[in-house]
Formats: sequence, C-alpha cells, structure tokens
Amino acid sequence: MTRCLVVDDDAEIRTSLQDYLQKFGVTVSAAADGREMRRMMAAQVFDVVVLDLMLPDENGLTLCQWSQQNHPSVPVIMLTAHGDPISRVLGLEMGADDYLAKPFEPRELVARIHAIRRRAKRGESEAQTRREFRFEGWSFDRLLRQLVSPQQVVVPLSSAEYRMLTALVERPGRVLSREQLIELTRAPGVEVNDRSVDLTISRLRQKLGDSPKEPRLIRTMRGEGYLFDAQVQS
Repeated sequence: MTRCLVVDDDAEIRTSLQDYLQKFGVTVSAAADGREMRRMMAAQVFDVVVLDLMLPDENGLTLCQWSQQNHPSVPVIMLTAHGDPISRVLGLEMGADDYLAKPFEPRELVARIHAIRRRAKRGESEAQTRREFRFEGWSFDRLLRQLVSPQQVVVPLSSAEYRMLTALVERPGRVLSREQLIELTRAPGVEVNDRSVDLTISRLRQKLGDSPKEPRLIRTMRGEGYLFDAQVQS
C-alpha cells in the first residue's frame, strides 16, 4: 500500500480523497494545516505528500521547502489554483515533484501518485544495489555486513546495529525521528521501540568512536531524532 499524506484546509477535499484513493491501494492520512503536517511527518513514514499551496497558517511553498530539507526522499505533489503558473514554477523550484491545478479529477491524482511511486521505487532499487559505503575513513559493506575502521580493523556489528547503520548511511544529512527509525529497522519477530532505538544508536556511536557527549557522526537533534552527519560515498 502507498502511504499518502494529504495536506489541505478543505475538510471536504480531505474526506473525499481519503475515500477515493483507498480504492486504488493508497492509504491516506490527512492534515488541515502546516503544524499538523510537520507533526505527522515526524511521527510517521509517508511515500508521498499531496500539499495544497494555500493553507491558513503557513504557505505551501515554505512547507514544500521544509519537507525537502527534512524528508528529501518523500515526493511532494503541489495543489495550486487553476491558472497560477508562477506558483507552480516556484513550487517545482523549491523541490515539488509534480503539481496539479484545482479543480482536478481524482483519477488524475491517482495516476500522478502511481507515476511518482514508480520513479521512487526505481531510485530505491538503485540505492539498495550499492554494496559499499565510505565515510570519514570508514568502510561499510552491506552484503558482507562488515564495518571497517580507518585503521583497517573489522568492527563486528549485531543485526540491530547493522540495520540501524544501513538506515543512516542511506540517508545522510537527513533528520530521522525515532518512529521513522523503528519503521526502517524493524525485523520480523523483533520488537523495536524508542528505547531500543536509543540503545542501538549508543552502541553504534561507541563502535564508530563517536563521543557520547559531543557526537560528530550520529548527531542528536533535540525533540526531532537523529542525523547522520557525514559525506557518504558509494
């Protein structure tokens, strides 16, 4: 199922899209304003965001830019007023992946969501084929599950540490909430919660030689989650 967040202050649009999109394999969560959008994206992982340009508390262009900075892997479809080419251009320049002018046919939105998801899956497939990641002198081989220090010492990783490091190196420079890390590192039959995420991060920091008081590689973003702050090469 494709997980979609619809951000629109029109309750009728939110409700109708929730009812319509689920017929096409899209589960919809809805937010009425920018504050609710930020809260929901911090708590859940979405595959696509449908974002109205005009919101009561915050401009959709600003929210699109925020989303691309904090959730760069989540594509955004902007909803704009009919005949508003300047806003469409600005939206695309700020990182929107597509736009749709109101009023629109819901079936066209379905087609655009599915097209974006196909492109995203191709990108995910390419990322998953990357075998080795290098950062700050470290080397991480995903297939061998092997972490090698700058001194060429092999550092053993537990399964939880391997899944956590994979999630981080595939998303450098991106703030990941604990909820997102739970989704990204979940394994069949293994219970993961906020506490286990923190413990795994702590163990990874020790193995990477990251200072517990002032970590440099895995930074704690207070009230938001964690960020892998390194240039990653593959």
